[in-house]
Amino acid sequence: MSNVYVREVDQKLLGQLQKVSLSMFRKGFFSIFRGSISARVGATRFLINKNNAVFDNLDEESFIVLQDKLDYRWREASIDTSIHASIYSHFTEARFIAYGRPPHAIAYSLTHEYLTPKDYLGYTLLGQKIEIYDPKSYKDWQDRSPVDILHYLQASKRRFIFIKGCGIVAYHRELQGLLKIFDLIEGGCQILQFANLETNPTGASQINLANPTGSF
Repeated sequence: MSNVYVREVDQKLLGQLQKVSLSMFRKGFFSIFRGSISARVGATRFLINKNNAVFDNLDEESFIVLQDKLDYRWREASIDTSIHASIYSHFTEARFIAYGRPPHAIAYSLTHEYLTPKDYLGYTLLGQKIEIYDPKSYKDWQDRSPVDILHYLQASKRRFIFIKGCGIVAYHRELQGLLKIFDLIEGGCQILQFANLETNPTGASQINLANPTGSF
């Protein structure tokens, strides 16, 4: 490996993260430059994408290994590094963490306080009612997010937080479990949106007539 920061990391693990990242990108959970994914590689160490990573084309140069305490290497890492570090330091069962921005989930979160899955898989695997966390102000959310997200995860006993207008942060023991969380939430929101269009097919045209310019 030419990347000295990840030379001790198992190649199989790097390959798994690359595949999952590409899958999440293709599903729309990651945008080209926005999102984050990490894996625990020691008691106080974790592997995370760098801040310039392109998620449909990750390679070994896209990652960096960090301690869970702030040091100079954090400057190269994802802007979400402090969120990942906080979760790893408080949840020993967290092996993988991701932050994604599924578009249907974000759109749904803007007009709802809860997600109440109506599809079988969402209902049985996610639960009857999922709170959509309101960050209140976007201005200082980046600074507050590590503490606020940690507190929510500790209080809710869930492995994820669904954040209004921002997306989803989730952790899991397995990469497949991580993917499942994103897929179920995004799919559940998409199904509810489709169902609403079926029951209210004129809704879109009514909105356009009331606000023809689309401005707020």
